[in-house]
Amino acid sequence: MSFDFSLTTFSPKGKLLQIEYALKAVSQGKASLGICAKNGVVIATDKKINSSLIDEPLYQKIQIINKTCGAVYSGMGPDFRVLVRKARKRAQAYYRVYHEDQPTRMLVRDTADVMQSFTQRGGVRPFGVSALMAGYDDMGPHLYQVDPSGIHLEWKATAIGKNFVNAKTFLEKRYTDEMELEDAIHVALLTLKEGFEGELNEHNIEVGIVGEQTNGQFRILTPEEIKDYLNESE
Repeated sequence: MSFDFSLTTFSPKGKLLQIEYALKAVSQGKASLGICAKNGVVIATDKKINSSLIDEPLYQKIQIINKTCGAVYSGMGPDFRVLVRKARKRAQAYYRVYHEDQPTRMLVRDTADVMQSFTQRGGVRPFGVSALMAGYDDMGPHLYQVDPSGIHLEWKATAIGKNFVNAKTFLEKRYTDEMELEDAIHVALLTLKEGFEGELNEHNIEVGIVGEQTNGQFRILTPEEIKDYLNESE
């Protein structure tokens, strides 16, 4: 039917089916998850590479937006690259005016506005990606999920991508409000391990953290640090 191919036409059930298809693309992507602890946030993702010929250190799924915020995705990588570039430009414009890093909530809202704008006009398609954005500001640690429709919600812990339902169930059992960042890192690794195909190691996963432990600055853990956490989690 015509509403199946048009971005701007609602189906008889009141849905924009192109957004439904974008969410299906997200659900087929590699798993990513995030946990918001008392003193920080951790995001982690499966970044397993299917070919040994790819230069592994240059393949990154977690990206730094500004000093205090980073993001990870599930879905289509090129779409995420466009979002990251737009988010960095907005964050830099904010810094140029106010001489301080843009608060996480504002950065997430701006990103969600970009994604929503691609659902309401012809000639474009929705972003085939969902993103988890982790940040730390004067209000403390924050974890947000932004979907292709433009909706953005703050979470204590969540997962996106392949097998996200099972990952969320695992997080519900493990999460506590009193969790510290160190504990959150271990839980994130255990959650990835639950649905991971093959052996989990420091080369096929990626972890980013932000919080008091990092002086409020977002950083990506090195393979050596990930290996130490994996050994402690066994």
